[in-house]
Amino acid sequence: MKKKYALLLLTLVALIATGFRVKADEYLRVGMEAAYAPFNWTQEDDSNGAVKIEGTNQYANGYDVQIAKKIAESMGKKPLVVKISWTGLIPALTSGKIDMIAAGMSPTEERKLEISFSNSYYTSEPVLVVSRDGEFADAKGLDDFKNAKITAQQGVWHVNLFPQLAGVDAQTPMGDFSQMRQALSSGVIDAYISERPEALTAESANKTFKMIAPDPGFEVSESDAATAVGLRKDDVATLVQVNDVLSTISEKDRVALMDKMINIQPADDADQEETPNFFQQMGTILSKNWKQFLRGTGITLLISMIGTIVGLIIGLLIGVFRTAPKSEKAVVAALQKVFGWFLTAYIEIFRGTPMIVQSMVIYYGTAQAFGISINRTLAAIFIVSINTGAYMSEIVRGGIFAVDKGQFEAATALGFTHGQTMRKVVLPQVIRNILPATGNEFVINIKDTSVLNVISVVELYFSGNTVATQTYQYFQTFTIIAIIYFVLTFTVTRILRSIEKRFDSDNYTTGANQMQI
Repeated sequence: MKKKYALLLLTLVALIATGFRVKADEYLRVGMEAAYAPFNWTQEDDSNGAVKIEGTNQYANGYDVQIAKKIAESMGKKPLVVKISWTGLIPALTSGKIDMIAAGMSPTEERKLEISFSNSYYTSEPVLVVSRDGEFADAKGLDDFKNAKITAQQGVWHVNLFPQLAGVDAQTPMGDFSQMRQALSSGVIDAYISERPEALTAESANKTFKMIAPDPGFEVSESDAATAVGLRKDDVATLVQVNDVLSTISEKDRVALMDKMINIQPADDADQEETPNFFQQMGTILSKNWKQFLRGTGITLLISMIGTIVGLIIGLLIGVFRTAPKSEKAVVAALQKVFGWFLTAYIEIFRGTPMIVQSMVIYYGTAQAFGISINRTLAAIFIVSINTGAYMSEIVRGGIFAVDKGQFEAATALGFTHGQTMRKVVLPQVIRNILPATGNEFVINIKDTSVLNVISVVELYFSGNTVATQTYQYFQTFTIIAIIYFVLTFTVTRILRSIEKRFDSDNYTTGANQMQI
C-alpha cells in the first residue's frame, strides 16, 4: 500500500512539473527589477502595452519591456516579466529561472565573464540627481560637487565613476534606485549617479528632484554606456535572434520609443495645488494600493506560519532522536552516529549563515548545479522551515534537558520505551516549556520573510517596495509597511500569550506528577 501511495505521489509530482514546463515554454521569461522607470516599472493594468508580471496581478512596462515584446514576437512566444532584485538577475539567468535579462544592464567586462550580451539597444549618458532645494542644485560641472555625499547603485558601473568626482564624500553603494531616491529625499545623501532617462523620470515624478548633466561630463567606455540584453553563454541561437530583431530598430525609432516611455511613466501628485499632509498621503497610498498590501501580508503570514510549524516539527524530531539511547546493534549504532554528525552539520550551517544567503543558494544554486527548478513560494516555505528547524532543535534540546531526570527513570522503571516516554511524559512538558521561544521564532519569521525578496517572493516588503517605486513616497509607504508588521507581530504575541495561560490553567502534567509520586 505504501508503495502505491509513493508511486501515485511521484506521478503527481511529475505531471505537475511537466505542466509547469509546458506552460513556461509558451513564454519568453524576461528578468528585470520593474522599478527603474523609464526602462522598466510596475503598474496595475495592461494599459499602454504592459506585460504581465509572473506570480502577481500586476504588469510591467517601460523601454525594456517594449524591446522584450518585439523579441518575444519574433520567437512566436508571449513575453512574461519575472520581477527580480538587481543582484538576483544574473543568478536567475544562469540558473535557468529566466530566459534573458532586459533591465537597462550594461555589458561590462566583468559581466561578460558570466553571461553573453546582445548588441546595444540604447546608449545612456551618466548624470547626477540632486535635491532641487539642496546645496548642489546649481552645480554645473563635476568640480562643483566637492564635499557632496554621493552614492550609486551597488553592482552597477556607475560606482566606477566616483574617482572622476574629486573631493566628494563617496557613500556606500545602495541596493536599488528606490533606496537612493529615499536617501536623497530624506537628506541622507546630496546626490546619486544615474542615467538621463531615469533622472528625467525622477525629476518629472517628484518635483523636489533635479537632474544635473555636468559639463564637461563623465568619461565612460562604450561598453559601460551601452544597454544590452543578457543571455546565457550557451544560448547562441537566441543571441542571433535577438541581434536580428535589434538590427531592425533604427536609432530614430529607439529615441522615439524612449520619449514615449518617458511621457507615460508613472508620476506622483507632487504638482497638485494643495499638498496633502503626511497622514493624508498615507491614506491615499493605502486606499489605492490596499490589494497589494493585502496580498503581500497574506504571503508573509502563509510562509511564516507554515515555516514555524514545520520547523517546530523538525526540532521535535531531532530532539527525540538525539536523546534516544544508543542501539546495542553495531550497525544501527554506527548509523545513529553518522546521522548524528549529519544533524550537527545541518544545525551549525543553518544557524551560522544568514537566511538571505541560504535563499540565494537554495533557489538559484539548486537550479544551476542540479537543474532542479523550485516554485519560489514553495522554495520560500522550505527555506524558512529548515532555517527555523535548526534553531528549534536547540530550543527543544534545552526544553528536554529542563525536564527532571527522575521522570525518565520512572518511565523506564514502568517499562516505557523511549518513544512512549517522549510522547506521553516528556514532550507535553517540553512543548509548554518552549512555547515562548516558539512564539518568538514565529515573530522573527514574520519579519525575516522580507529577505525573501531576493528570490522575488511577493511578500509584504516586496509589495510595499513596489508601491514606493510607483508613488515616489518612500517614507509614507514604508511607514504603512512598518505598521502592518507591528500589527502582525503584536497580534501573534498576544495570541501566543493567551495559549500559554491556557496551558498553565490545564493540568497537563498530571500523569507525570503522579508518576513521580
